[in-house]
Amino acid sequence: MAVDDALDMKSPAEVATALDDTGYLPDEGIATAAFLAMRMRRPLLCEGEPGTGKTALAQALAAALGVDLIRLQCHEGIDAAQALYDWDFPRQLLHLRTLEAASGGELDADAAESSLYTPRFLLARPLLRALQESPCVLLVDEIDRADDEFEAFLLEVLSEYAVTIPEFGVVRAQQPPIVILTSNRTREVHDALKRRCLYHWLEHPGLEREVAILRRRLPGLDARLAEQVAAAVQRMRQMELLKPPGVAEALDWAQALQALDQDELDTEIAASTLGAVLKYREDAERVRAAGIVVP
Repeated sequence: MAVDDALDMKSPAEVATALDDTGYLPDEGIATAAFLAMRMRRPLLCEGEPGTGKTALAQALAAALGVDLIRLQCHEGIDAAQALYDWDFPRQLLHLRTLEAASGGELDADAAESSLYTPRFLLARPLLRALQESPCVLLVDEIDRADDEFEAFLLEVLSEYAVTIPEFGVVRAQQPPIVILTSNRTREVHDALKRRCLYHWLEHPGLEREVAILRRRLPGLDARLAEQVAAAVQRMRQMELLKPPGVAEALDWAQALQALDQDELDTEIAASTLGAVLKYREDAERVRAAGIVVP
């Protein structure tokens, strides 16, 4: 589907269909939020527990639109240079030495300097790439891991969809990228950034939808096994675990059971394959102690 056609979708139902065609099963709230983000040209901030499909939404949108997904993975200490651009100093130095050798010692300093700051030496990081290559989907993943200064910088970029590079000039997106920000809510995102964005909270899917996701992503998965895995994962999420399993872990578990040629989940096989769905020893011990009752 062409991006212009997608941006002209007439309803959330059309967005839901486009996402469904990529293998992503949205609920009505997700489809509506994605539709409004495209129609209003506003960033969409998706918050929720890990594994609820926030990152997958951006991937599915890019696939549905047939455009590149440009991902900026946030982390503690990330700064503007890592997100925006840098200059290729080794190549600039080599270029300068080549000019000196070719000039026979009569190098024009001003001309040499201006030749160093051209697109050939500019290393575009995710934010600059998104401005240059739009239409695209820009995923700013786990913004809650970045610090306040980076969040303020990001707000400035998203307000104008433009940046100024002192040695180069202004780079402005001809068409605003579709921006998806995700947060696991390890800290609160500041109100200024939230006001710039549309907002959607993603819950873990209900039982019926999770079964549908498992069968969609793993076409050979037995229907009963999909129901058993989904039901067991749903019960784990109701326990006080350090890291409740998300959809990705449910998929890993179902795939592990397939690899073991299992067509049914019983307590013994569930206990022996918990490493596919739980990532902390304490969680696995708590689940084993509680027992996994399989319908």
